[in-house]
Order: sequence, then C-alpha cells, then structure tokens
Amino acid sequence: MELKAVLNGIEGLKAKGNLNVDITGVTRDSRDVQAGTLFVAIKGFEIDGHIYIKEAVKKGAAAVMVEATASIKKSDVKENTVIVVAPDTRVALPKAVCNFYKNPSSKLKVVGVTGTKGKTTMTFMLKAILEKHGIKTGLIGSIANYVGDKKICDSERTSPESTEIQRLLNEMVQEKVDVAIMEVSSQSLKLHRVDGIDFDVGVFTNFSEDHISEKEHPNMEDYFNSKLKLFDMCKMGYINADDFHVARVKGMEVKSEIKTYGIDNSSDLVAKDITVTNSTVDFKVKIGTRNERIKVGIPGRFSVYNSLAAICVGLQYGANADEIKEALLDIKVPGRSELVPNKKGLTIMLDYAHSPASLQNILSSVKSYTKGRLICVFGCGGDRDKGKRPVMGEISGNTASFTIITTDNPRTEKPEEIIEEIEEGIKKTNGPYIVIVDRTEAIKHAIDMASKNDVIVIAGKGHELYQEINHVKNPYDEREIIRKLM
Repeated sequence: MELKAVLNGIEGLKAKGNLNVDITGVTRDSRDVQAGTLFVAIKGFEIDGHIYIKEAVKKGAAAVMVEATASIKKSDVKENTVIVVAPDTRVALPKAVCNFYKNPSSKLKVVGVTGTKGKTTMTFMLKAILEKHGIKTGLIGSIANYVGDKKICDSERTSPESTEIQRLLNEMVQEKVDVAIMEVSSQSLKLHRVDGIDFDVGVFTNFSEDHISEKEHPNMEDYFNSKLKLFDMCKMGYINADDFHVARVKGMEVKSEIKTYGIDNSSDLVAKDITVTNSTVDFKVKIGTRNERIKVGIPGRFSVYNSLAAICVGLQYGANADEIKEALLDIKVPGRSELVPNKKGLTIMLDYAHSPASLQNILSSVKSYTKGRLICVFGCGGDRDKGKRPVMGEISGNTASFTIITTDNPRTEKPEEIIEEIEEGIKKTNGPYIVIVDRTEAIKHAIDMASKNDVIVIAGKGHELYQEINHVKNPYDEREIIRKLM
C-alpha cells in the first residue's frame, strides 16, 4: 500500500519525501521493522521511541513518523527515507494501522467490553452464547486472543497495541468471523489504542477503584472518563444499573443508545430468585415472553451480572433461551473462580482478583457457601496503585477465616515492602494471618492446613503463567505448582 493511502485522513501531518513509496507494514516497535515498514516513534512513559529511529532505518524502514516536538539527527536517516511529522504520533498510529489493514472493523460486528472487573468472564460467556447460536466469533482479551476455535496467542495485557488489534481484526475478516468481542481497558481508550474501531456494541460491567498510579490514571475521574469514551464509539450500549457510577452513563450525553441490566434496580433485563451453590449460581430472567431459569457454571452473585450482560448482547444478535442456557451452564474461564482438581479432594480456587472490589467479591461469594474455613492467599502487584494494598489487607482480614500474605508480581519493588503495606490494613482487623514471602511456600502452607470442608482462594494471578520480577517474567503456573505440592 502506498504511504499516502496509509496516511489518509490523519490531520495535521507534514511530510518530506516520496509519499508514493510502498509500505509493507506499520509498527511502533523497532524490533518488528522490516524492509518497507513505516516506523512510528512514540514517546512512552519510560522510553522515547525516537531514539530507535536509526535502528529502524538501518533495518529497512521506508518511512518514519515523528512528533512535531521531536528533533532527529540527519545521520539517523537515509536520503530516501520519508519523514512524516505528526502533532501526536500516539493519535496518528491507530489511524495509520487502520488504513493499512483497510479498516477491518467495518467488515465485522465488534463488541467492546469495559469495566473494572468482569470483562474477561463476560466476554467468554458471550463468545459461548454466540457460538451456540452458530455465529463465528473472535476474541481479543486479557487471557488470549482467538479466531473462532483457534487460539492465536496468549495475551500480555487486556487490550494490545493498535498495531496488534488491527492485525487481529484483519485476520478475523480473512477467517470470515461474524462478531469480534474485545476487552477494552481504560488505558487502551485513554492512549488511543482502539481509535478507528467501528464498535457495534459497548458494555460497561462495573466501576471501582483500580489502576490509579503515575503510569495509569491520576485519579478516579480520569479513570471513569477514559472508560466513558467507549460509548461515543458504539451504536448500542449496555450498562450495569446496580453500579452507582456506571448507572450515571444513562443520563449523560453519549452517542450510543443505552440499555440497562441489573438485580436490585429497575432495568431492561432483570435477574430474580437467585440461588448460589459452591459450583453454580442460578436465577430467573425474562427472555421474550417467558421467565427462564438460567444456571451458570461459575458461582457467585457477580456471575449473575456478567451473565446478564452477555445475555443482553446475545439476544441482540438473535440467540434464543435454550442456546443461552446451554452455553452458560458449561462456561469455564481460566483463572476466574477456577477450581483446581487435586488428589486430596480439597477445594482450591484460583481467581484473578487483584483490586479491593474484586477481592471482596470473590471472598464474600465463597464465604456464603463454605462449610469450614475460608483460607485466602494473596499479595499485591508492584509498580501499581499502592493505596489499594492496606485496603485489600483489611478486606481479607474481615472476610477470610485465615489469610496468608505473599508475593504477587513485585516487578521492580521489594516484595517485603509491598507486604508491609498490606499488613497495615489487616492489622486493623481481628483476622488471623501469616506472612510467607515465597508464593509457592504460601500455597503449600494453605494446602497443609486445609481440611475438606475448607476452601482455599489463591487470588491475584488467575490465568497468568508467570511471576514478574525486575522486568523478567519467570514461568509460574499455579495449577502446576499445586500438582507438584500434592
């Protein structure tokens, strides 16, 4: 594709060189540059991509895009290198990639799901419902990316870079996918990763404190407003009427039509008569003219909300009650209320809960059906919101029967210092606890102390298969750890 076609519609550009040059790819990562690539230099939080221009040109970049405020050395480029200057390369990148792949989202129905928690579970539920209805789906999310039944790759973040998103959407078009389902993080909305996507439906699951840090959102208002952008990018929006913050969207000026779902408040789709067991939750909901009993293979009240959101979208795309019931009964989501089979017959649950609200949700839900003790093993991630650490300690101290505080993904922080901040909260409670810094030893301690009436919740990592320490992701699969400990 010619460079001028790649740049079509991007405002405020200035260029030097031949705009008819053939472009073979678009990237912001110099490691991915090949002959004919357009390299887009972006100023990141930690690294300025402009320092990699020389490397990109050496590897064959036909053109480079730089920010207006940046200065580049003549020695970094060749005589025939096309230089494009943009007011903001972060804004220009997704538009260029969208052009390069010929706007794949316009050839699909795209469902975007945002919210502090529940995104992954809800998208897996919706995928199952649509597939029961015979619709071929694609999924872009925090566990893995799928095209139909084929797993393309594991994910490193909830919403990948725009280059990866558009490549995946293009692959879905080639594979004749009908509906693409996407987890849409607040960061992806704020940092323009999903710009240019033609969303058909948007879903807002819930909203609570998370992702407040120097590298994410400065405050809750910025966090909320980032998520709100989704509803100016889609035609139809479904929101949780029982979440105080999310419910406000109904009265705001957004470009999409808004419908609601809930349990406690008047909604377009309401769940009633809820029963929770240790392995399922079931409820009644009106589909068409009939009240249907839905049983879901993931226990907890939060599963009702995720199911309602999935049902709303499923009904919009033509799914019927029988298809919905069959899909939700069999649903399993890696790392979300995931029960790990084991030789001792213990109830061991892995859950991705890594925020105060999600930890409270999973512990309260499990406590409601636990006959013995609720044993919670958890830590907090490093280089993230420090304010939530004592809050989560207090939640576990007040809710669990026994807490084992350990290491999560410390990243560049010292695990002991993170744990001390968690302890500040748990010390406010009467909840018994122990500190075991090594996560494997912490899991072993929980297994050794548990009886068959107890439930062990290992929170924080869920589907993750690594532990990140000083920028290195070390292999760490809690399922395998449990099997070895048994």
